Amino acid sequence: MTTFEFKAERRTRVGKGASRALRRDAKVPAVIYGDKKEPVPIVVSYKEADQKITSGGFLTNIISIDVEGEKFQVLPRDYQLNPVRDFVEHIDFLRVTKKTKITVGIPVTFINDEVSPGLKRGGNLNIVRHEVDVICPALEIPDSIVIDLAEAMIGDSIHISAVTLPKGVTPAIRDRDFTIATIAAPGGGVDDEDDEATEVEATEVEATPEA
Repeated sequence: MTTFEFKAERRTRVGKGASRALRRDAKVPAVIYGDKKEPVPIVVSYKEADQKITSGGFLTNIISIDVEGEKFQVLPRDYQLNPVRDFVEHIDFLRVTKKTKITVGIPVTFINDEVSPGLKRGGNLNIVRHEVDVICPALEIPDSIVIDLAEAMIGDSIHISAVTLPKGVTPAIRDRDFTIATIAAPGGGVDDEDDEATEVEATEVEATPEA
């Protein structure tokens, strides 16, 4: 998790007309909400917002927003793009404190694939989930979930129960031991059980955030 800062101004006018005028001036309307406090309508630089969003990881980075001298520690929770021109139209920021817990998708990273017995024998790494939704403190979002393949054999399935998560981090899906990856036999394909698991994972609905 990294931290960067936005400069922002308070919005004195809200509504579609006011928002369109801001966008014409290369600014993005936004709002800071959460922590049981009144929302704060703000406006940020389009250039700065677009740069941060396109660089990746925008929704998992803590941001310090300086609103005319008053600072807010926030996490971007959503942003809207124009469906035709693909430019940023609005951003939602969630206030965060040490007590704030959120649901967020964390990318999965695989290590020691070069020494995996299964892969060295020609097996294929079949990734079922490229990221895993977890519940964690908003100020301690993991950069990635690391899975060690050093002992992975052909036919192995790697489930969430085999993954050591950082302290305070728990899977958002708790009702089953879901599959993250398998080591498939050479030539592709997984067994029937893994095929069924993959179809189930694809139908899951993303958990809603906790503020």
